[in-house]
This record gives sequence, structure tokens and C-alpha cells, in this order.
Amino acid sequence: MRIIVEEWERVLAYRDGRFTEVLAPGRHRRARRRQRFVRVTVRPRLLVVPGQEVLTADGLTVKVSLFATCRTVDPRRWHEAVEDADAFVYAALQVALREAVAGRTLDELLTAREALPAALHEPVEARAEAVGVTVEDVALRDVMVPAELRRAAAEVAAARAQGQAALERARSAVAATRALANAARMVAEQPALLQLRTLQAVEAGGATVVLTTTSAGTETGARPVP
Repeated sequence: MRIIVEEWERVLAYRDGRFTEVLAPGRHRRARRRQRFVRVTVRPRLLVVPGQEVLTADGLTVKVSLFATCRTVDPRRWHEAVEDADAFVYAALQVALREAVAGRTLDELLTAREALPAALHEPVEARAEAVGVTVEDVALRDVMVPAELRRAAAEVAAARAQGQAALERARSAVAATRALANAARMVAEQPALLQLRTLQAVEAGGATVVLTTTSAGTETGARPVP
């Protein structure tokens, strides 16, 4: 019989139930009698792990989903080691994901999302190799936080912003009080400054100046009135 093997696959040949050879891409002729042939795809494929509910280190429940790019590197082992090699790798991804999330708090999970795939890759790769698969890439897809936690985080952020605004207002008030205290001290130490400020107001215009006099009729002070 004629067997054509595509570039993205390998064909395993068995004679009387025993492995004999791996057929590479190309055209082959083999006897049909007492032989069985198994096609194995070796091009990269995607394994998607949908949202898994996992407890974080601080006891909060989150849903995490991810995907992994894997490829068969040992067709014979992929076919013979377990009944379903891809299901084996999928289970390894689930276990590694739960272990990695359980070792982190929610804040660590959200602020360092890029570190999680690296923590998953090594244990999954070791288990995948046992079934003839290599894991080329692991990527975090989503981290879904429950609605009540999102509301609590929004309230914390709003309270923090309000606190910062109140602090800025308090700082402005203190600065204004200090400025007034400095002005009062300067006027007390040098009374002539008040007279100079009055003359500046007259020169600028738009102000009414009221002069006060003593009982003898001499001028003792002046203040601008807007």
C-alpha cells in the first residue's frame, strides 16, 4: 500500500501489535498485511483552560483562565504513554494553576500577572515531557474578581482619593495661616510697611482710602477700603 505523510504529521507503523518505525514526511510503500499505521500531528496546537475558581493565599476566590501552546515532539511516546496525552497535559495545567494561585495573595496576583505563566511553565513542562509533548508557551488569559471585591476595591480607591484631597486642603489652609502670621509679625515689627501698602493701593486705583486723625487734627493712620 502507498502511504503519504504530510509535513505536519508523522506515521507510526506497528506489525502484529509491535512498533516497527516512524514514517517521515513523504511517500512510502508498505505491505498492508499484519500492519497498522497511526497518524500523529506534530504541529503546534492550543490548549485552553477556561475560568477555574481558585482560592488565593488570603482566602479569596478568583476565576483564572489561561492557554498554552504545545507540540508533540515524540510521536511514539505521545501515542503509547497514556490514552489521551493532551488531556494529561490539560490536567497538569489545571493542577499547576491551582498551586501557583494558592501561593499568592490577590494583590500579588493582580500586580504581578506576568510572573504567573513563568511559575506554571516549569512544572507543566516536566509532566508534558513524560507523554512526548513540549509546552512552548503559557499565557494568562483572564483574572476575574467577584463583583463584591471589585466594589470594595473601588470604595477603597475613592476613600484614598478623598483623603488625599482633604490633606491637600489642610496643607493649603496651614500655608495661608502661616502667610497671615508672617505678615502680621512684619507689620508689628515695622509699622511703616502698612503705610507703604496703603500708598500702593492708592496708586493702583480702585480703592477708597480713609484717613483717621487724633483729637489734635493730625493724621495718625490710613487704611484702604475696597
